[in-house]
Amino acid sequence: MTGTPRRAVRLLLMAAASLCVLLPLLRGATTVGAITEFGVGRDAAVAAQLGSALAMLTALLVSGRLVDAWGWPRVLRRALGAMAAGGAVAVTAGHPWTYLAGRAAEDAGSAGVLIAALASVPVLNLPGRITRVIGGAVAGVAGVFVLGANVAVRIDTAAGWRLGESVVPAAAALLLLAALRLLPRDRLPRSGLRSGLRSGPRQAPVCGPGVAAAALLAVAGLELGPLRDWSDPLVGGLLGAAAVLFAACRARTALLARRQPGPAPPGVPARAAAGAITAGATLGFTQLALTAAVPVLLLQRGVTVAHVTLSMSGYGLGMLAAGLTARRWRLTPLTSSSLGLPLAAVGLASLHFLPAGAGRAALVAGAVAVLVGFGLVVAQIPYLAGFLAALPRQRRAAASALYPVAVLFGGVLAQTVPGSTALLTGEGDARALSTVLWVACGAVALVATVLGRPVVSLTVAAAAGLQHLLLVALAGGSVADRPGAATAALAVGAAMGLVAWSRRQQSERLARVRANEIALQQAVLHPIPARLGDLRLTGHYQPATAGTGVGGDFFEAVRTPHGTRLLIGDVRGKGLQAVQTVTDLLGCFRSQAHETADLGELAARLDRQLARLAAARGDEELFATALLLQHRDGIDQVEVVNCGHLAPLRVDPDGVRATPVPALLPLGLGALGLGPAPTPTPLALPGGSALLLHTDGLSEARNSSGEFYPLGERLSVLRAADPGRLIAGLASDVRDWTHQLSDDIALIALTRA
Repeated sequence: MTGTPRRAVRLLLMAAASLCVLLPLLRGATTVGAITEFGVGRDAAVAAQLGSALAMLTALLVSGRLVDAWGWPRVLRRALGAMAAGGAVAVTAGHPWTYLAGRAAEDAGSAGVLIAALASVPVLNLPGRITRVIGGAVAGVAGVFVLGANVAVRIDTAAGWRLGESVVPAAAALLLLAALRLLPRDRLPRSGLRSGLRSGPRQAPVCGPGVAAAALLAVAGLELGPLRDWSDPLVGGLLGAAAVLFAACRARTALLARRQPGPAPPGVPARAAAGAITAGATLGFTQLALTAAVPVLLLQRGVTVAHVTLSMSGYGLGMLAAGLTARRWRLTPLTSSSLGLPLAAVGLASLHFLPAGAGRAALVAGAVAVLVGFGLVVAQIPYLAGFLAALPRQRRAAASALYPVAVLFGGVLAQTVPGSTALLTGEGDARALSTVLWVACGAVALVATVLGRPVVSLTVAAAAGLQHLLLVALAGGSVADRPGAATAALAVGAAMGLVAWSRRQQSERLARVRANEIALQQAVLHPIPARLGDLRLTGHYQPATAGTGVGGDFFEAVRTPHGTRLLIGDVRGKGLQAVQTVTDLLGCFRSQAHETADLGELAARLDRQLARLAAARGDEELFATALLLQHRDGIDQVEVVNCGHLAPLRVDPDGVRATPVPALLPLGLGALGLGPAPTPTPLALPGGSALLLHTDGLSEARNSSGEFYPLGERLSVLRAADPGRLIAGLASDVRDWTHQLSDDIALIALTRA
């Protein structure tokens, strides 16, 4: 579309999609006049309803294949032409069957327009912007819905049904002229298309002829079931044939996959498709239930037809709010389902408690329609956007037809609910109303537990139910069933659902923080191995500040050609700069421990590394205490170099004793680089004894009275020579001693294997 403003194209597509929404609204307002003029009987009405559904389903399936072959601009032009031609035939018809045929052609054209509009979204927009684009389109279509609903109810009485039905074909003709001017006329040649298909891997269609035929048979059976009777042999035959044909198609697909092994071609992502199909079916099901129940409820309370339409316009306002919300905030499918669908279920449940007065009933019904419209549509947008963004380029349009087909199937399934057909024809009673509303409420709640967070849906239902039971117990059933009390109970349920969702979000956020903390700790401080050479080891690290994962303390244990070497220490300072210092020191130790044979020289190299780091930062007070330990296999002693750190403690079967290790100046002060490297101090490590290396965060942990943790005394009580038991006992004991750590703790316990 070189040279064509994308904004103009988007406006054209939004206007075309709005036309698909206007069509059923105007059709509903003018059908009564047309039926009266032509004298259409029940059989003809049934045939019209069935023909319209089959025409739309066929057009949805065929249009997707055509868009992939010809491109969406050409299909959009032809679909607009079909809408204009079919509407013109219906408006000028002099015979009922001509009128019905024109309506079917108009419905088929609207399905093609919808598929072309959907298929254009991932072509014209980057994947990351699809959610915002769909949100804006939904907001625009919702505005047209509100306007069209209030115009449609008056157009039949004001101008007659023929003029009313001429609005859509006239608008389609104008949009066709705009499409001819704005959209490119070029198309992929058939020969090029065929050669391209031959050169690439063969791909199974998204919906083959057999599956399409099974879908048509299923829709025909589901449409005829409530209109005729479910025991009618024709209905059973259609549904049975649909099931058998679908099973045969699936078996054939599996058989072909076995005969032609190899890498599968890009297909429709199952998870994204399942979410979009479930959300679309829920939308179609609930919309039809709402359309069937609310007008009857309001008319029973004396609300005029115009005000009924005004109340139903609230659904469009809810759609508008959902579209603007999706355009403003980036909603995830899980979040939108967890919040939106329970709200829709609460709204459907509250329709059982409409006030008796006409004015208040219309007002409450309008508010409920806003709630239901917002809840349903805000859950649709992320699923639809994710589905369109994930579709393979080769079969994008054919796959995108799955969503509107799901919406159509949802509406057809809603007509199978006992009483729904009677409500649509104005013949339903109170029992039919209650059945349709409760089934719709249950269906939305069930989908909310599947697509959203089950805890949110269950919290809404439990809180509302308990609140209602409490009102019954305290005020009696007559008071609890009043609209205000019922609305309050449902509002409590919705509020508790929001609280549950918020708590779950916080829990997930904390879990992510903890996971990041663990990842950071393991990236900087490698876990101490359980065994290195002839040593059994256990390490423990506890940062003083929750959520950081790493502080100023550090440790490491490595196996080198010179034996097993350990490092433990404490950097001056806190925060990210201390973490950076720890990272530099550990990196130097991990590399130099393998290259430096003498332990004293290794300490000197660490000292020079930290001095260079201090000079680079301009920090003259940067230093770190450290203790280096080395053990050679087969020897009952270790060698230690202590750079200003706490001396190790030896835990023997008969007690705890401090080891005589002289302390040098800390690392970073340059003392180790002024003369010869320090000489390591040998320490005996007899069998059955353990050495504990620790930082001052352990010995300086305070209780509520300000007393330091009595490390030697507690070690004498623990008297554990096993490294794992020793570390576990210390970690638990120090937590019991202090209510809050003031410094990090690093521990290593070791013993000879």
